[in-house]
Amino acid sequence: MTLPTALTDFCRANGYGGIRRTTPLGGGCVNNASRLDTDSGPLFVKLNPGAPPDMFEREAEGLAALSVPGGPRVPRVLCVGAGFIVQEYLHPAPRPHNFWESFGAQMAALHNVTAPRFGFAHDNYIGLTPQINIWADDGCTFFAEHRLRFQADLARRNRYIDSTDLRQIDSLVSHLSSLIPPQPASLLHGDLWGGNIHTGPQGEPALIDPATHYGWAEADLAMMTLFGSPPDSFFRAYASASARPLAPGYRERFDLYNLYHLLNHLNLFGEGYAGVVHSILRRYV
Repeated sequence: MTLPTALTDFCRANGYGGIRRTTPLGGGCVNNASRLDTDSGPLFVKLNPGAPPDMFEREAEGLAALSVPGGPRVPRVLCVGAGFIVQEYLHPAPRPHNFWESFGAQMAALHNVTAPRFGFAHDNYIGLTPQINIWADDGCTFFAEHRLRFQADLARRNRYIDSTDLRQIDSLVSHLSSLIPPQPASLLHGDLWGGNIHTGPQGEPALIDPATHYGWAEADLAMMTLFGSPPDSFFRAYASASARPLAPGYRERFDLYNLYHLLNHLNLFGEGYAGVVHSILRRYV
């Protein structure tokens, strides 16, 4: 792997010395992730020379926002350059028996941070797809316009859905307020599938690869169940530490929140996700 000159210059200029070894790390489907062993210890780097110019800058902003008292650990960003980001390397230790209880309480602390409106300071990315974070006064408008309709319009342009599907999505968003209870705008990770729940060097929970914004807390919890699910102990610990009780039937709404991510996966990875998108639309329309 050829490393950008700006990356090797950063290492030399900041006391890390030379790069002795580069070890590719698995798990990512968007960027090339590697451990860099330098003269002064390991670093974590993501490389993508074809990424949108601001993608890693937006990631750095999101990680900084997620670093809240009592929340999960977040890796420190050390450098952002053209097509790369350097972070502290969190060597994963075995998960202790209380990992999920700790993570539940920490996610509640994160979601207890709220804003008066839904959105974020900048648009960012969910995978390689732009994520629109224009501020909105209410969650239904935000989720309808900047999550479902944005992804649906993109899927239509990509010819993964048709005009009938768009009409179904219009019908769905027209009665979102009857399906989703009022919730404040909570600070969210935004892309909280299992691969983005990391384990730190003391076995502590850590968050990586965010799509940070202020939205419905239930949406983060829903994403955790899209490809597997945390144990019930996570949800119990979350509920105990949350400033607001979980609304009745919250798990029944998970498919609705995950429609956003499934539409995004349809746009990123193709027709294999069309069936589950259509199934959710039939359920709600």
